[in-house]
Amino acid sequence: MLILASTSPYRRQLLERLRLPFRCLAPGTDERALCGERPADLAGRLAAAKAAAIALAHPQAWVIGSDQCAELDGHVLGKPGNRPAAIAQLQAMSGRTVDFHTAVCLRRGDQVLAAADLTRVRLRPLEPAAIERYLDAEQPYDCAGSFKCEGLGIALFEAIDSTDPTALIGLPLIALAGLLRATGHAVP
Repeated sequence: MLILASTSPYRRQLLERLRLPFRCLAPGTDERALCGERPADLAGRLAAAKAAAIALAHPQAWVIGSDQCAELDGHVLGKPGNRPAAIAQLQAMSGRTVDFHTAVCLRRGDQVLAAADLTRVRLRPLEPAAIERYLDAEQPYDCAGSFKCEGLGIALFEAIDSTDPTALIGLPLIALAGLLRATGHAVP
């Protein structure tokens, strides 16, 4: 049995690409950063915590936990939640490079495998009208960084530097496929 420790529709859609049967369960993990915790460490800790929370109740299942943190100037950019916060995030990122730390953890009982990805996104300079038009079109209020790179958000960028394009959406499938193969899953 394979379980995705997430209710994110984005992660579910990504995992469906691997054509393995799985189910989704909410891990109920507290996602607040610890005092002084670096964004990359936060992503790794939360991915592991999500997998552990579900693995505890399902010891025979392989559980996938994943988390992503956007970082600008050493600070975590969370999900904006609303339009004013999204405007503020996009204005802050305009013409700058933002790091996205994405971690994945695969766990069954005491067996734990993990991987991480760093994706750098360089946004073009964004005029206020462009930000408004984008938010009117896509409302990415549930996405770290206030954009959906798999949608119209791609028009906000000058470049993406990544070894795994799915990591920016929230689940690094290249790394995950390797972890799954290492545990005996038949991934094409």
